Amino acid sequence: MNKVIVTGAQWGDEGKGRIVDLLAEAADCVVRFNGGHNAGHTLVVGGKTWKLALLPCGLLRGKLGVIGNGVVVDPQALLAEIDRIAAEGLAITPDTLAIADNATLLLPSHIALDAAQEAARAQAIGTTGRGIGPAFEDRAGRRAIRLADLADPAVLRERLAEALRYHNAVLAALGRPACELEPMLAALLEQARRILPYLRPAWKLLSEADQAGRRILFEGAQAMLLDVEHGTYPFVTSSGTGPAQAASGSGLGSAARGHALGVCKAYATRVGGGPFPTELDDAVGARLREKGGEYGTNTGRARRCGWLDAALLRQSVRVGGMSSLALTKLDVLDGLAELKICTGYRVDGVLRDDYPAGLAERGRVAPVYETLPGWQESTRGARSLDALPEAARAYVRRIAELAGAPVSLISTGAERDDVIRLADPWMPASGG
Repeated sequence: MNKVIVTGAQWGDEGKGRIVDLLAEAADCVVRFNGGHNAGHTLVVGGKTWKLALLPCGLLRGKLGVIGNGVVVDPQALLAEIDRIAAEGLAITPDTLAIADNATLLLPSHIALDAAQEAARAQAIGTTGRGIGPAFEDRAGRRAIRLADLADPAVLRERLAEALRYHNAVLAALGRPACELEPMLAALLEQARRILPYLRPAWKLLSEADQAGRRILFEGAQAMLLDVEHGTYPFVTSSGTGPAQAASGSGLGSAARGHALGVCKAYATRVGGGPFPTELDDAVGARLREKGGEYGTNTGRARRCGWLDAALLRQSVRVGGMSSLALTKLDVLDGLAELKICTGYRVDGVLRDDYPAGLAERGRVAPVYETLPGWQESTRGARSLDALPEAARAYVRRIAELAGAPVSLISTGAERDDVIRLADPWMPASGG
């Protein structure tokens, strides 16, 4: 197995970054394939905290990082992140980072559109306000500017003028000021000097690496329940977030044959608006938030917290074709007398094991819980299954049973090595 795809199995913020960092030790390159700088990954290495948004986590392991064509790239945000990481001691150069030349450019006007559209909605989606959605809209509408177009000022001017005609028409309709072409063009041309050396045909680079048997790790952003098609629509992101997206978002079709590793917390969190059947608006929810440090890496927004929803997790596993699960933040549950897992729902008194797609039905959902005993012992820093109390082991087993996928990794703390390894995603499944 030379390809592993790491994606979130809930609503994001599951700790994908530290799982990617763990697996990157055995990888040759690490690929971002979706989203934009709305994704925030926090890693603790040797007591030092690193916060990444666009840059692949594998760079911290000295691995080649690739930003694929499925990512929308804000050049200002990218260069600021490169400079910040360099100031913290890690130089990012064209030798260590490759960016797909056919990736979509995110513009300041996308950010203006994001704010205007969010304000105009009857019910806010809860976007990060960073222009991700409008950038993906432009790509689908064939107005997008690709990073390769930064190399030709005349082409860039023409493409930018076309995009702004549409953007400014929408902004005017929403009562917002227009974006000016000349200042935006000047900024892009200045940013292009630094960005162009990183650009390559990423699909070709990855194809050659795959043919040579190199290990390729795909780093997903957001999560299955935020997928534009399969998530809790319309409270979702604007792109595909599942393992299948790794192929189209990187240009490597054979990614679809990789091990799909879904990352989920031992409980559930969500940022922004949208349905959350197991949300806890009580002391337990507040305890999970404070003990788990549930605040956004990039935005600082407090996350909503609740019990694990195994019914939605099972949906993520099945829709995403997930081979196994990585369970994170088990230690946050230490000290709770009992734990609850949602196994299904009642809608108008009828029991069902799947979450409804209709907005009206969702408003009538009542979660059905199974209660398990908690544990008082500390699991923090445990690195073997035997080091966990029996109640914690039983909890992990039950999650695997309900989700329909084995648990291969368990994270028990913030440090890089605070992990219990039950199986190696890089190794073929037994009998496979």
